[in-house]
Amino acid sequence: MKNTTHQKLARRKRRIQRRLARRRWKNQPRPMLNARNIHYELADRARAVTCGGIGAVHLLVQHVGLPETINQHVHVLKRHVPYHESDHVLSLAYNITADGTCIEDLEHLRTNEAVLDALGAQRLPDPTTAGDFCRRFTTDAQILTLMETFNESRLKVWRQQKPEFFAQAILDADGTIAPTTGECKQGMDISYNSQWSYHPLLISLANTKEPLYLVNRSGNRPSHEQADEYLDKAIVLCERAGFQHILLRGDTDFTQTWKLDGWDARGNVTFIFGADDTQGRRALAEALPAAAWRRLERPPKYEVKTQERKKPENVREKIVRERGYTNFVLQWEDVAEFDYRPTRCKGTYRMIALRKRIAVEKGQERLFEEYRYFFYLTNDRTSTPEQIVFSANDRCDQEKLIEQLKNGVKAMRNPLDNLHSNWAYMVMSSLAWSLKAWCGLLLPVTGGWDWRHEQEKRSLVRMEFKRFMAAMMRLPCQIARTGRRIVYRLMGWNPWVSCLLRLAEAMRRPLRC
Repeated sequence: MKNTTHQKLARRKRRIQRRLARRRWKNQPRPMLNARNIHYELADRARAVTCGGIGAVHLLVQHVGLPETINQHVHVLKRHVPYHESDHVLSLAYNITADGTCIEDLEHLRTNEAVLDALGAQRLPDPTTAGDFCRRFTTDAQILTLMETFNESRLKVWRQQKPEFFAQAILDADGTIAPTTGECKQGMDISYNSQWSYHPLLISLANTKEPLYLVNRSGNRPSHEQADEYLDKAIVLCERAGFQHILLRGDTDFTQTWKLDGWDARGNVTFIFGADDTQGRRALAEALPAAAWRRLERPPKYEVKTQERKKPENVREKIVRERGYTNFVLQWEDVAEFDYRPTRCKGTYRMIALRKRIAVEKGQERLFEEYRYFFYLTNDRTSTPEQIVFSANDRCDQEKLIEQLKNGVKAMRNPLDNLHSNWAYMVMSSLAWSLKAWCGLLLPVTGGWDWRHEQEKRSLVRMEFKRFMAAMMRLPCQIARTGRRIVYRLMGWNPWVSCLLRLAEAMRRPLRC
């Protein structure tokens, strides 16, 4: 950045620090919020937007060539009067990054002259036109092409990362219920928990929390359906990116024993899948000698940097005991392993058995104690059983990604009338989350602040969407058109503004091939 930009950022930072500095206050005669003489006026020439970060996101999209890639591969419009496919796709994604929560919020963007100027657009699609565009996706192949188009640009982003980024790709698979209150939505059905819904499948890269494939299915379909097909596509994608090893993870529904031999034969693919606690597996675990079991010691959730604080009283457990509810208390955990060959496999793999000692209490009385077993099937022959268990438990982080897709970017609102159109909307809306991750991955690390910039990259990649909006998107910004330039003049400051400026400046440099 220019020295003048650094100086302006420093001045704004000092001003806010002076206002928020600790001081010995005297008793104040009136409240802090005391503005009274407020007037509204309409600006004549000056125009401003509340989503100043959208300019950097648009620079990023242009930087990785996403519009050209979409227009080259996605063909659902017979004529471009006036919009291209990329205009529709990016409008839906930008609607989310501009604080929209549903397809109807496109109307606020297209009627805001400052937003149109900021994006260099004469007009944007209205909600009805956007919905009609989603309904033009009528086959699985069309939506798969759209996802592969996003992944082509994703590969360009990954190629900008350091070599250690490609040591291992961790692919997580899970299904989720996307309920709908509509009555005429083709493809919806009653799910296992008695909800009218769709049942999307998500294949994500745990390293960066990016959704690689999002597949919409009818609500009554099993969780693992089509998972093997899309895991294979994700493996190929990661191999093209240059990842040396690939780890597949999933719960008990995703074991898919008919695929294990093929994945194991690839040589660079390992898997950790949950396995059901069946009578046969439990018998094998119980037959193990006592010496085969080791006590599982879980690492602390965080590192104490000063001194450990006193743990507060567990209010929930206190209420459960006082009211005499049944309470399950974990006593300890043991771990062991044995060789196991699934029925549909020719090879033998490691079965990791996790045994939990549970005390069943009611009120202040302990009724009895019992063992509960959890099993994990893997072809990883080098990691310890403890490491396998911890890695399998880390898969639960994908639940946070699913929550963000549902409630952060609102990708699973199902606003349209059939399975394929809602699927297309899911994919295009989830692009907003991928753009957030790409902002973090492409944030440059420069100068003598390597450690700080690396920390900002990690924080941005893993940041919740709501916080990302507050930090990088909701920035009041004046829009000025001077000559051939569109100038975003930031009106405020927060600790992430310097990251936004670094990102925007980096987007003007060519990508590394």
